Amino acid sequence: MLATLRSRPPECLANARLSNIPFFGAASKTSPFCIRSAPFSKSATRFPARQTVPRPPPRLSSSSSPSSSPSSSSFFSYSLLSYRPTKPCRPRIILSLPAKRFYQHLPPQPPPPPPPTHHKHPSRDPRNPYGYTPYSNEHYVRLQAAKPLPLPSSFSISSVVAVSVISALIFYFYNLETVPVSGRTRFNVYSRRRVQQISEWEYKRLLASLSDQNVAILPDWDPRTALVKKVMRRLIPYSGMQDEEWEVFVVDDPRQANAFVLPGGKVFVFTGILGIARTESALAAVLGHEIAHNLAEHVGERLSADIGTNVLVFSLMVLGGVVGLGPLVWWFAGQRFVDVAFGYPMSRMQESEADYIGLMMMAEACYDPREAVRFWRRMEYAGAGNGEIPEWASTHPSNKSRIEKIEGWLGEAEKKREASDCQGVVGSFAEAFRRALGEGRVVVVSG
Repeated sequence: MLATLRSRPPECLANARLSNIPFFGAASKTSPFCIRSAPFSKSATRFPARQTVPRPPPRLSSSSSPSSSPSSSSFFSYSLLSYRPTKPCRPRIILSLPAKRFYQHLPPQPPPPPPPTHHKHPSRDPRNPYGYTPYSNEHYVRLQAAKPLPLPSSFSISSVVAVSVISALIFYFYNLETVPVSGRTRFNVYSRRRVQQISEWEYKRLLASLSDQNVAILPDWDPRTALVKKVMRRLIPYSGMQDEEWEVFVVDDPRQANAFVLPGGKVFVFTGILGIARTESALAAVLGHEIAHNLAEHVGERLSADIGTNVLVFSLMVLGGVVGLGPLVWWFAGQRFVDVAFGYPMSRMQESEADYIGLMMMAEACYDPREAVRFWRRMEYAGAGNGEIPEWASTHPSNKSRIEKIEGWLGEAEKKREASDCQGVVGSFAEAFRRALGEGRVVVVSG
């Protein structure tokens, strides 16, 4: 047995002797006689492949035999009993080769991505932030390689402009109508129902405004309210709007001489106008004038005109921004220009139409049409101290111009009064006006 041990390499002999030491007991998992004989694994010894045992094996003298020394005898007997050869020890030439590492058995991994750049510009080196290399970043390369966008040709742009203009002209001419009493042509896109919806909002806003100003609305038992309702009861049968839900509100404000009728039958009369009217016939001239605005649908015409006004003013603002004079300057100048050139003349024409229709209406209700002339003379006298605005810069015709026109219509109004039954049974002028407005006919041309 001793000869067998001596025939093995010294490394194996040293390992065989050290395998009985508890500190090196882990080596017995592979080979108790030769640690290097087993392949490398994580569970094997942690010694390097070519590391030798630090302690040389003790020499066996001739005097020390297995039978003479009990300790050596037990050592060799334990070693022989614990020897379980699995593989023969590899030759030294193989042991001299470098051992394989554990990561050599893994598949090749791709190189890690470069660390993200945290500098502001991608073409700048973070080690030299003040250095800049133009035309070297990714955005410039992509922009240089991009294809031009397919822009529409000049022919297609002109086609779109032509179609838009033609559509606008068709829309404009389709909504033209003729005013029967004056024969003028106007643009109106608002229906009666739409105008009434807008007026309902204005009615609520007006009541809230009067409440905030602590302005009282007179009750029904007040004589001034009773007077206004009496006049309205005589005018409504000749208004052509008998189906409206009429409501009368007399506002106790003697400083304001005003009256108006909202679409839908909401009548507002300020007490200041009652002192100037003085008579029931003069009040009928005022209320007939305000009812005539609704009969002729002047509110819808004004709202429709605002569409064209806004488009024109916006175009002037854009032109001002291009020229460099400032959009706000052009907005103010353009608004004033549109008002003076288009808005004010249209408003004065509407007032003249309402004067004519209201005069015929009060005459058919058997009121004296001459009281209309007297009323406007008192209005001229009341506003003499305030300084009269030139007619070209006002939304209403001057009192003098109104008086002259009404005097020219008195003869026709007297004929209407004589032909009327004063009960509203015979067909009224207002009903004829509404039929002519729907058919596009002219009833009579005002002077």
